[in-house]
Amino acid sequence: MADPVPPPAVPVATGGAPPLDLTTIEPVRDALLRWFAANGRDLPWRATRDPYAILVSEVMLQQIQVKRAIPFYEAFLARFPTIAALAAAPLADVIRTWGDLGRYRRAVNLHRTARQIVTGHGGVIPSDVAALRRLPGVGPYTAGAVACFAFEQDAAFLDTNMRRVLHRVFAGVDVPRPTVGERELRRLAGAVLPPGEGWAWNQGLMDLGALVCRARKPACENCPVRASCRAYPAVQTVLADLPRPARRQTPLPDGAHRVYRGRVLAALRALPADDPAASLDLPVLGATVREGFAEDDLPWLRGVVASLTKDGLAIAEEAPSYDAGSEGARGDVVRVRLP
Repeated sequence: MADPVPPPAVPVATGGAPPLDLTTIEPVRDALLRWFAANGRDLPWRATRDPYAILVSEVMLQQIQVKRAIPFYEAFLARFPTIAALAAAPLADVIRTWGDLGRYRRAVNLHRTARQIVTGHGGVIPSDVAALRRLPGVGPYTAGAVACFAFEQDAAFLDTNMRRVLHRVFAGVDVPRPTVGERELRRLAGAVLPPGEGWAWNQGLMDLGALVCRARKPACENCPVRASCRAYPAVQTVLADLPRPARRQTPLPDGAHRVYRGRVLAALRALPADDPAASLDLPVLGATVREGFAEDDLPWLRGVVASLTKDGLAIAEEAPSYDAGSEGARGDVVRVRLP
């Protein structure tokens, strides 16, 4: 996905779908680059080519809204301004600084990546896509984004917004399901990328998808590539005719809900940072994260804690009853802390 690929010599065949229309590449390139130069979002990670800052931003932005990520990005870099500072920090400090951003496995992988870069790459983030892919938690999108946005390589890669824009412009309507597969879209991303303009082109695709070519409500009247778009104007009619998503009739079981993982980590982050051994036993932790918590809820909470320990986000240790104060009547108790 992130590896640069040569453009196809002929329009790509897409099985039962019509071939991609590559005859409009040049006007689409010109229109999108001009639009981005005038309308691109002013985002803090776009003002730097520091590969470490770019890596942090791309890890944080996975499935997180840009506005929500900005303060966490700035706080994280203030606390860990370099890859060496992040690698040297205890994981517990990293999780605390990650705060309420969620999806905490990314913080663990980013910390592992920092340590691997320090020990295996002399503290220098590699510019090669293949080398980036070998880092913990770095997939094809992140590797391509770092290579492009930090090192200004003409790397082709895809995120949700980029997929949608490329599909609509060159293949046609993408709902109720895409007509072009991932393999073809990857080839298309490489075919349309303008040489020497990878940074602006990829940023522009993202912004067009986020601001104009939205999933459910595209603002086609404001689209700079509307004249070349194969999905226009049919996409608006098709979207209007789609059935609304059915509402969930019953809530997810508490034990399966991501919110409680976040609450548990929030309670652990609130423990004294200067005491690495600071921990909470399960009854206290349960009362902290859920109103009306009772002893019957302990198996549920153990499951939440187990999922966090499996992801390397927490440590659960059994403490002998004589260390557990009044809780000792129940035998050994589990105390939970940050790693």
